[in-house]
Amino acid sequence: MTFEELGIREDILKAISELGYEQPMPIQEKVIPVLLNNEHDVVGLAQTGTGKTAAFGLPVLQKTDVKLRQPQTLILCPTRELCLQIADDLLEYSKYINDLKVLPVYGGSSIESQIRSLRKGVHIVVATPGRLLDLMKRGTVKLEAIRNVVMDEADEMLNMGFTESINAILAEIPKDRNTLLFSATMPPEIARIAKNYMNNPQEIVVGNRNESTNNVKHRFYMVHAKDKYLALKRIADFYPNIYGIVFCRTRKETQEIADALIRDGYNADSLHGDLSQPQRDLVMQKFRIRNLQILVATDVAARGLDVNDLTHVINYGLPEDSDIYNHRSGRTGRAGKTGISIAIIHIKEKNRLRDIERKIGKQFEAGTVPTGKAICEKQIISLADKLEKVKVNEEEIAELLPSVFRKLDWLTKEDLIKRLVSLEFNRMFEYYRDATELDIPDERGGRRERGERGDRRSGGAGFARLFVNYGKTDGVFPAHFIDIINENVPRRVEIGKIDILQNFSFIEVEEQSADIVINSLNKIKGLDRKMVVERAQPEGYHGAKKRKFQHEKKERGGWKKNR
Repeated sequence: MTFEELGIREDILKAISELGYEQPMPIQEKVIPVLLNNEHDVVGLAQTGTGKTAAFGLPVLQKTDVKLRQPQTLILCPTRELCLQIADDLLEYSKYINDLKVLPVYGGSSIESQIRSLRKGVHIVVATPGRLLDLMKRGTVKLEAIRNVVMDEADEMLNMGFTESINAILAEIPKDRNTLLFSATMPPEIARIAKNYMNNPQEIVVGNRNESTNNVKHRFYMVHAKDKYLALKRIADFYPNIYGIVFCRTRKETQEIADALIRDGYNADSLHGDLSQPQRDLVMQKFRIRNLQILVATDVAARGLDVNDLTHVINYGLPEDSDIYNHRSGRTGRAGKTGISIAIIHIKEKNRLRDIERKIGKQFEAGTVPTGKAICEKQIISLADKLEKVKVNEEEIAELLPSVFRKLDWLTKEDLIKRLVSLEFNRMFEYYRDATELDIPDERGGRRERGERGDRRSGGAGFARLFVNYGKTDGVFPAHFIDIINENVPRRVEIGKIDILQNFSFIEVEEQSADIVINSLNKIKGLDRKMVVERAQPEGYHGAKKRKFQHEKKERGGWKKNR
């Protein structure tokens, strides 16, 4: 099957041929004929990087009446970056369609310039929901001629809180439109939008529902929580040509990991919500042109980052939601290429890993953290490979070589190779020569037996019961306490039963570690409300303490906000 056989006309075929498009990708083959023939509304379920933009973009361009200078297609997407990426792609596809106008509409840019462009006349509007609503309220964007509505990465838009905005926008668009909804997953909110705003939609699935792409290998490395960063360094060193994203859960952790990588000589930077838009744009530009090898990012900040050639996605700890993991891993292995999604986990995250395996329908392979010797060998082979393939510009260096030859004439071939390798890797050799190998926990990791419902049984003798001033009001779960102990206590701690009450909790830890756990958790900074941990007192004491916390006037944020 070719694009011509799918019904794409000559001027568009010429543009996409120059872009290197040869054979339609599966989702393009399925979606394009449906849209060209106006047969159905469409719900397309496919991972990022499967060719969705061309799947809806080519038929939308072909159906546009250039003589009618009003918006005929509206494309909604979650972020400024994705908005610009889609607009750029459509402009490339329409290179030979005279006078066709595509306008990206997003926050963080001058609304006045966008209004001026709308007044001059545009055919396709690519918009983030918030900015489009602003324009609608000002009466500066007309939607009565809209015949196609596309919602790209719809699940991300809902995750970002755009549900009400989407409902408000769709309510103002003519009902005799075609609606196209593209999503990587199919949560209940997407099904509700399809039911309320789409007319008997045809569901087109590439792969299986909520399944990760087959081009991605899933691998985990089990380490002690205190060794996560050291494991990250070894993994990065083991893949000399790594071009990837390291996902962290919080802004604070993202900046800390990026700072540590930069300090240790890695070509890295951070992307998170505390950056200004100019800072964010600069980081993303450096990453796109590969001036950065490693981008450390939060999930929210990385949304809409469209980069096709990522070799690795590294989860610096697992997300709570398997859909989030799917989105992360789907950023590699795109456009027919292969990629690796890595999870660096500690023993308490093993059950979460198994849960993600069940939901994505993939099994993680267990990786062994590379040894210093293996890393140095991999680096040397990579250098040899680069030397073997380097392009030599004979004419430009011809005049310089005689003096170089005279300078190095006394060295044998073996001497030259040794010096070249040493020049490149002495720092790494010295680091791994002095570095001790990581103490890798076994699969059991001292994990305690669990009750039938998965709750931890009481540790009994040898365990201390601790009081913590965080409870259900703060949105905490047992996994949160396990994570914060593993991340902040400088040694492995055996954890027993965890009881989470409304305003505080009780945690059992091994007696020999109780004092260091108390001291470590009481020193945690960066929370909106100080964490207080102490040995549990008789019931009456904590009953009074509970009443005290209920009457506190301090504002309480959720656990995720605080951390």
